[in-house]
This record gives sequence, C-alpha cells and structure tokens, in this order.
Amino acid sequence: MAGSIIIIGAGMGGLAAGIYGRMNGFETKIFEAHSLPGGQCCSWKREGFTFDGCIHHLFGCAPGSRIYDLWRELGAMPREMVKTVECTSIASPDGRLFRDYYDLEKLESHLKDLAPGDAAAIDAYIRGCRAFVGNDLLGDVMLGTTAERTKALVSMAVRLTWMMPSMEKFGKRFKDPFLRRAFPLLVYSAPSVPLFIHLVRHGYGVNGLIQWPVGGALRFALSIEKRYKALGGEIAYNSKVERILVENGRAVGVKLADGSEHRADIVISDADGRKTIMEMLEGRFVDDKVRKACAEPPDTTAWSVHVYLGVKRDLAAEPSALIMLLDDPVEIAGHRCESLEMQIFGFDKTMAPAGKGVIKAELFSDYSFWKRLAGDRAGYEAEKAKAADRTIDVLERHFPGLRAQVETVDVPTQLTWERYMGGTHGFANMPTKKVSIWSGLKGVGGDMTLPGLDRFYFVGVWASMAGSLFGNALSGRLAIQALCKRLKLPFKVE
Repeated sequence: MAGSIIIIGAGMGGLAAGIYGRMNGFETKIFEAHSLPGGQCCSWKREGFTFDGCIHHLFGCAPGSRIYDLWRELGAMPREMVKTVECTSIASPDGRLFRDYYDLEKLESHLKDLAPGDAAAIDAYIRGCRAFVGNDLLGDVMLGTTAERTKALVSMAVRLTWMMPSMEKFGKRFKDPFLRRAFPLLVYSAPSVPLFIHLVRHGYGVNGLIQWPVGGALRFALSIEKRYKALGGEIAYNSKVERILVENGRAVGVKLADGSEHRADIVISDADGRKTIMEMLEGRFVDDKVRKACAEPPDTTAWSVHVYLGVKRDLAAEPSALIMLLDDPVEIAGHRCESLEMQIFGFDKTMAPAGKGVIKAELFSDYSFWKRLAGDRAGYEAEKAKAADRTIDVLERHFPGLRAQVETVDVPTQLTWERYMGGTHGFANMPTKKVSIWSGLKGVGGDMTLPGLDRFYFVGVWASMAGSLFGNALSGRLAIQALCKRLKLPFKVE
C-alpha cells in the first residue's frame, strides 16, 4: 500500500482524487457532510419532477476527446446521452427566435433568413466556428503530453483573430438590432466572455462532444461514486469535518463534528478553500497571497438564484437553452433583469412525468439581498415566492397559459448553496469568486498546497479556478499525480 489519504468532500474533485488514489495503491476514505455525492453536481426530486442544479454543456461526451477518456476512467462514460441541436437560443420581445445551431450550414442559413443584411458578420461568425471544429483543444491543453499541449497552444496563436474580441465586441458587427443585442448573451448571459470560449464550445458541439447525460447531475455523480467504491474506496456520508489535524507541520488526519478523529498520511480538501484554511486549519498556514484569497469576497452580483418549475406542459419541441430578451426590464430577486435565461428539459423524458416538463430560470442576484433575510424565515420565503411569481409572469410571454400549468416550484438561493455545500457566499467558491478562464485552461489554476503545511492538497474549484465539471475532476487527477511524483511512485491509470 502506497499510503493512506483522507479526502474532505465528495464533490467532483474529491471523488476523482479518491479514484486515482485507489488506482495508485493508496488507501482512501472520503468524509462528506451531505448524504449524497457530487457536491454542486446535484439534482433532486420534487413531486415527480427532477430539478438539476449543475449541468449545462457537458464536454467530452463521445470518444475522440481526452475529456471523454477522463470521464471513462472515472466511470462516468459510456452512458446514455442526448444530443441537443443548438448551443443556445434567444427570443426577441416581438417573437423572433435565434437558434444557435451546432450544424453550421443550418446555422448560416437560419441567420441569413433572420438578418439578410448581416451576411458579412454572419460569414465571419461561421468562419470562426469552423476554425475550432475537428480538434480537441481543451483536452490537448489540459490532458495532453508536453508536446501535445505545446502544439495546441501554438494552434491557439494561429487563431489569434478569434482570441481577442469579447462576445460584446463581436456582437457589434451585426447591424440587425435583434442579433446585435442577442449575440453577446450566448455564453451564459456574460457579454465580457472572450469570443473564443464560445467558438471552442460550439466546435465541441459540432463534433458531438457536448451532450446531455440522461437523468441529470446526480445520476452522473452516482456513476462516479460507483466506480470509486468498485476500486475499494470508502466513503462516509453525514460526516462533517471540523478540523484538520496537524502535527509538526504535517496534515495527519481530521476531526469530525461528532468528536471522532481519523488519521491518514495525506489530507486532500475538496471543501470550500476559505473555510478549509481559516476554520479547519484555524488560519495557521497563510502568507499574504493566501490571506488575500481568504478575505471576505465582495458582494458581487452572481448568477446563482434559480426558479425551478415543474409544469403540466410538453416541452419536447422547445430549445434546450433559451434567453428571453425583455423590452421592459423587470426586477426579480433585487436585480434589474433585461433578459431571462433558462434551461428547458424537454429533451430528457426522465426529468418529468409523461406529458410534463421542467423549466429552470437562472437569475442574477446579490448575496447581501438574501443574507439580510437569514434571520427572518417568513421574509426569506416570501422573497423566494415573489421571485418565482415574477419569473412566471415573464415566462408567460413566451409560454402562454404557463401559470395555470405550474404544478411545483422550487427556488434555491445563495444561502441554499452555502448551506448545502458549505461554501462562502454560495455557488462559485474559487478565491476570487470568478471563473478564471486562462487559469482553468491549465487544469490547476489556483494553488494545490499551503505554505508551511506538508502532506496536504486542495482539489475542486479552489485549485482548478474552473467552472467546469471536467476541470474540477481533472484537479483530483492532478493532485494524485503530484503526490505520486513527490513520493517517486509511477502514476497509473486503470
């Protein structure tokens, strides 16, 4: 046996660390505060409907990608998948619909029908999409050999014309008012995102490497848990870690909320970085950089309040992702909404009873808006109900009669994610509370270790800085690779 590892948290990074740890001869045990695996990769049932909290565009869903190989190693592939026909669709207030089809010939024809006067901008967009088709750029950069990574980075330089502009800047090429307003929102309603991120994602969709796992996020996480257990890994649920035990500058185990202590040669944390450092380790292993990362994050507006609707309506013909542009802004959850983004799960029949469907509206909101209600349960629930009511009002414009078809509603907020995941300000838990695209491309964009603490590693978003499932799974693989290198052991994959 190579040694023993205790892993805090059964999120994507923790499960991956456990699997690769077992592959390389380590005794591993995961302590998870919740009763289920997956962390933020979760879904739950409400009156026969499945509400998914995580997956939008899952990369690496077919052979031909290194990301697929990663999922296969983790036990998540192969599995039953559904191909969606478009990346995102956007509806104008007057009823026009822009469907960003993966099929580029269909997309070109569709766009030129929508806006015949924008042929030049449309041609440029199609050329940009084609520039990222037929390769595995993310897989090569994050999982390839040094030579393959170098080649992929050089290929990015060749595509420099597509690397620089933001979605907003490129969108200004369109003269049609609808497309000019719509295009910048194609990547999760974030106009500042670099254009190439969208083009890479679109290329993976064209290649059939972005699909939807039937059943949603929890079923996906459970398949990885199954792989971990099949390799002999242990997992303890409802087991909250309160402290990381340290002796002579080395992590030697953990103390749980029930007072029990458990020892191991190595400790890996997939928990929130701030709470790991400042609470579990009592702030003892910090320098200026770590102290800054652990500071209270600013009260920024985050895309982290969701309104889930289980409806008596067949949604099979609807787009999988839809953004509604609004002529008259609406205030929901304390935020002025000029558009409303949603996922529509009509493409997966397992998400709702026959003839019914699920809509997930995703709202921007401030943490402080909900935190001030933390001690007022009635006020908190009233605000959630108001958010749902106003969201349904907006959705009625595209789905006439929807209100009468709503059978169940659920509204998780930042406080829900904070309680469920143990994070800071809920949802995104990397040091800056923002996804780092460039750091995420490296696989581990943050720090995996702490100054002055031996035999300790971070995995998950604190280490990866990535907002993707595969990025966080990769962090678990990289942690075990680093550990094997340190112990001068060959890294093995079964």
